[in-house]
Amino acid sequence: MEHAPIALPDNPRLAHNIAHFAGALRRAGLPAGPDRLLLAMRAVAQAGFTERDDFHHALEAVFVQRPEHRATFRQLFRLYWRDPRYLEHMISLLSPAIRGTQEERRAKAAEKRAAEALLAQHDQPGPEPEGEAPEELEIDASTTASGKERLRSLDFEQMSVAEMAQARRMLAKLRLPVKPLPSRRRIASPQGRLDRRATLRAALRKGELTELRHRKQRTRWPNLVALCDISGSMSSYSRALLHFLHAVSNAQGQGWAEVHAFTFGTRLTNITRHLRTRDVDAALAAAGAEAQDWEGGTRIGQCLHDFNRDWSRRVLGQGAVVLLVTDGLDRGAPDRLAFEAKRLHLTARKVIWLNPLLRFDGFAPKAVGIQAMLPHVDSLRAGHSIAALEGLAEALSRPDDVGELGRLR
Repeated sequence: MEHAPIALPDNPRLAHNIAHFAGALRRAGLPAGPDRLLLAMRAVAQAGFTERDDFHHALEAVFVQRPEHRATFRQLFRLYWRDPRYLEHMISLLSPAIRGTQEERRAKAAEKRAAEALLAQHDQPGPEPEGEAPEELEIDASTTASGKERLRSLDFEQMSVAEMAQARRMLAKLRLPVKPLPSRRRIASPQGRLDRRATLRAALRKGELTELRHRKQRTRWPNLVALCDISGSMSSYSRALLHFLHAVSNAQGQGWAEVHAFTFGTRLTNITRHLRTRDVDAALAAAGAEAQDWEGGTRIGQCLHDFNRDWSRRVLGQGAVVLLVTDGLDRGAPDRLAFEAKRLHLTARKVIWLNPLLRFDGFAPKAVGIQAMLPHVDSLRAGHSIAALEGLAEALSRPDDVGELGRLR
């Protein structure tokens, strides 16, 4: 069977620029491999280059596969194809502070990733005007802190693609040790309290008392259960935490009996079996395919109800610790949310709430969802950076740790 010939753009310069544009997309974290590049060539050949909107939509349909990629693609397209003096604009985008509303910060983060990808593209041979010498950027790092220390405190949502890749490597090395819990059962041991019953039984079997038997209290490991909010305002933080949970669930000697993970936005999804895959990229790709409500709305009360009804008895036995990762911004009825949060609190041994909004100095529990959940957690901590996740070990080792609860209640 003969295949139809592949139609490519007639203009070699256009094909060359599309290839360089795909390289910039790849550096920004979008899937822009050779297969996508070839498909983009064919799409442009069919759509033509006469209408800018047609050209934009043809490339976007090929390279954008997830909702969170759309903002980065549009920034790259605007800078690469529409602004001939994009380099000065890109340099200005790399300023450190990102303030404003959630939507503004997400847009700025997308612009930053696009700028860094194009700057990396600018350092390589590409479609530059002839006769222009490449600009060189000189950065004086003598008065800055080390890269790792800066990365530890950097907000996950403000990280570039390269910074997030380095942060994931650091998260893979984090450990979350836990102390074993005492059990009601006792086991035989050379040390411990005298076991009179076992000693008498042994003496009756042998006809004389030859040795003393001892036993000690048995210990067991608790379960770790994570409930991660993957709505539009929380997706960046939940992705980072899932990388951390993957490292915890696959590390040897952690001490946890089992690690269970659930995502919720508009519905509850169990992704525990996906996190047990050894390869972290394959694990999170499978988890993302399982959870269909990424970047969607938030129904915390309903999702907690589904967890309490369907999963709490299965995974919260034997003193499980619950990590609740959400900003608490729920549009549902606060009474129902309070009831389900209380029910979760009564079932678990300890509930630790990770709220990225605590990164703001002036944070106050004014949202009704946050007010409904605050009385029913044991510890409240920020979960916006690597340093914040490192503080989880302290929250687990100290039974009386309350985090920011003392300040907010």
